[in-house]
Amino acid sequence: MSGVSVITFGCRLNTYESEVMRAEAEKAGLNNAVLVNTCAVTGEAVRQARQAIRRARRDNPHARIIVTGCAAQTESATFAGMPEVDAVLGNEEKLKRASYRALPDFGVSAEEKLRVNDIMSVRETAPQMVRLIDGHVRAFVQVQNGCDHRCTFCIIPYGRGNSRSVPMGAVVDQARKLVESGYVEIVLTGVDATSYGGDLPGGPSLGLLAKTLLKQVPEIRRLRLSSIDSIEADAHLWDLIADEPRFMPHLHLSLQHGDDLILKRMKRRHSSGEALAFCARVRDLRPDVSFGADMIAGFPTETEAMFANAVRHAEACGIAHLHVFPYSPRPGTPAARMPQLDRALVKERAGRLRETGKRLHAAHLAGMIGRQEMILVENNGLAHTENFTLVDAAGLKPRELVPVTITGHNGKHLTMRPAIAPATATSRN
Repeated sequence: MSGVSVITFGCRLNTYESEVMRAEAEKAGLNNAVLVNTCAVTGEAVRQARQAIRRARRDNPHARIIVTGCAAQTESATFAGMPEVDAVLGNEEKLKRASYRALPDFGVSAEEKLRVNDIMSVRETAPQMVRLIDGHVRAFVQVQNGCDHRCTFCIIPYGRGNSRSVPMGAVVDQARKLVESGYVEIVLTGVDATSYGGDLPGGPSLGLLAKTLLKQVPEIRRLRLSSIDSIEADAHLWDLIADEPRFMPHLHLSLQHGDDLILKRMKRRHSSGEALAFCARVRDLRPDVSFGADMIAGFPTETEAMFANAVRHAEACGIAHLHVFPYSPRPGTPAARMPQLDRALVKERAGRLRETGKRLHAAHLAGMIGRQEMILVENNGLAHTENFTLVDAAGLKPRELVPVTITGHNGKHLTMRPAIAPATATSRN
């Protein structure tokens, strides 16, 4: 092979950073290389990364394989010990051009492969500029990195460090460059995006950042948040939900569970009642909203009654896009030291929660039939509505906003016909 290839796992922030990595590696003169940007959120994610590394070596026997990302940060020795790996870079090092100039030669020891510093010592997130997000019709903009919270199940703060924000002006500049490159939809992303601004002068909030972005870059047609922690929603964010049609009516929530005792043991900062009240208030302001959510099944000490509370919570909140994770103990986290459930039971409960998600998704799809929607067409023959519901858009031109009428669904995504009259800028009416 020639050039730099990137394999990306995990979140939208990783997707964005992969483009930065590719650009910096190429500018450093790296060639014939595979960069693997890993995720550490579950043990399965780490297993998949190791599998991808072995496959990359089989497919590219003479390429340099460089591993980075959250799993490389938290389990650096594991990856350095793999014979297929030529170098391991930390989450801070992966974004620096100099890291790719200083890579070791083939055949070095595991210790010499390592370029991983203490992520907790990092105090700032330097703005990164990209013009294209490979393979995506929507553009991601990093606004924040790291997390100050210590949920008992989560290893990510040890892979990303403490929370730090990108200055507002740099976010505006990055969004403007992406719009100039042809993107009509911008997604603001971070590890804990709703904590944005706490470390910046004046303490600007995520809502204020989004307001400023839409004002300073009026060419943005659609603005989304990658995910939010509902307990951190600020007054500016509520204004956007209520009054800004360019702010898309889809919110992905970090719910994690629906039983209050489990939420406390997870060290989450919201109760089930607070999350439910948040969803009700948003839905009152934007009836066309859809919610996504992450939920964990089989957390340590979870009883059948507690699990039933989680199922009822997903139903009560009306989660249209439910992402279910079977609990995976991460070494070094408090939850890994709690009494564990049998793995078969964990998987069984995850399966039941996924079935709940399928029912909720089907009900959401049925409720969309007959509506006028403006869809953004992807590169794969599908599209997304404003509330992030997938639509079969075969035959339509990618990267275009197209008005359509929803005609039905196949259980996974919507079907449509092009609208005779243009849809309005928002589907709320």
